[in-house]
Parts: sequence; structure tokens; C-alpha cells
Amino acid sequence: MNRAVLAEWLRFYRDMGVDNLRLSSEVLTVKQTDSLEDLHNRIRSCSRCALHKTRHHAVPGEGSSHPEILFVGEAPGQQEDQVGKPFVGNAGQLLDRLIQRMGYGRDSVFISNIVKCRPPGNRDPNMDEVAACLPFLRRQIALLTPKVIVCLGKVAANSLLGSQTPISRLRGRVWSFEKIPVVCTYHPSFILHQRGPEAVSKSKWEVWADMQEVLKILNR
Repeated sequence: MNRAVLAEWLRFYRDMGVDNLRLSSEVLTVKQTDSLEDLHNRIRSCSRCALHKTRHHAVPGEGSSHPEILFVGEAPGQQEDQVGKPFVGNAGQLLDRLIQRMGYGRDSVFISNIVKCRPPGNRDPNMDEVAACLPFLRRQIALLTPKVIVCLGKVAANSLLGSQTPISRLRGRVWSFEKIPVVCTYHPSFILHQRGPEAVSKSKWEVWADMQEVLKILNR
């Protein structure tokens, strides 16, 4: 196991409540100097966890290299795994409409995931998989320097913020990651799985309320 992976595993387990770990400043500051293109090439050839054995394509993410908004989801699904791009299925179409309603285009934001390879059966990624992949997202954030991060769903929010709080309680306020404002909202698939028009409408309005907070941060 290389040093970067070990550092992220220790950091992740500490953030999730394992309080008997002692991390030195040397371990916590792993220097990386790659470009965004180099980083994405590393992601595509990554074998840090077992997910590389079952993937068709790793999915680094895509969008502007200098976005105002970084959207972070959970993990690629089946369609994303086939084409190597994030959010291309039904949830992606819903996200695209949301981005457009905010006054942006898909190419003017950046879309990524906590885990870059599809977990079998679209299950939630486990803690080891998240810990192995988080260094990539941290580096993406450092290179992209977004003005706001939007966490889509509980896995993204809990993993990035080191929290175990339900997404319903993370919504409605602004958090912070590396001094960057973080807004948490429901994953688009949550809306798609609602039953009945009232439930769908309610969840859409809640997500839009969260995006209004994003726009407020950006003075738009």
C-alpha cells in the first residue's frame, strides 16, 4: 500500500469516529503535483481497491477545468461504467436540467463522484473503497479550486465531510471543506425513486431550495 492510500485510510477512519488513531502531520500532508489530465489518467489505471477488477471504465469526472461549482455524487452506475462518463443515465438527465435551470451548462461545471469505479450491483461503496478513492477527489478539488461544492446524496456528503449525519439533516445549511463552501442535497436518483406526484414535487422543490443557496453563495 502506498503512502497516499494509507494516509487517506487513516484520515477517513478517524473522521468516521475511530478515535484511537494518531496521525502525524507528515502522514496527513502527502504532496502531489500532477495536472488534472495526469490525475485522470492515474484514475483510469488505478488498482487501489478491488473495484478495478469488475469495472469496464473508471470514471474520473468531466467538465470545466476552472468551475464555479463542483458536483460530487456517490459512484458510477452501469451506464457510466460502460461509457466512462459521470451521470449519463436518468439521474444524469435530471442533473443536467437542474444545472441548466441554475444558469449553467454541463461543460461550465465539473461533475465527479466519491468513488470512481462502479460497485457491483450499484451497491453503496464500502469504507475501504471510499478511503482508497478519496485522495483522487481531494486532488481534483485542489486542482479545480471550485467556489462551491455540491454533495449529491448521503454517501457523497458523509464521505467528504467525515460525517454520519442523515442527508435530511445536512441539508439547509452551508458546510465547509478545505475552506470551500459545501451544500448538501438529495441525489437525483432519490427524486426518481419517489412514489407519487406529491412526493416527487416535494423532493424537487427541496433540491431547488438547496441550489438557490448555491447561487446565493455565488452572488447569482
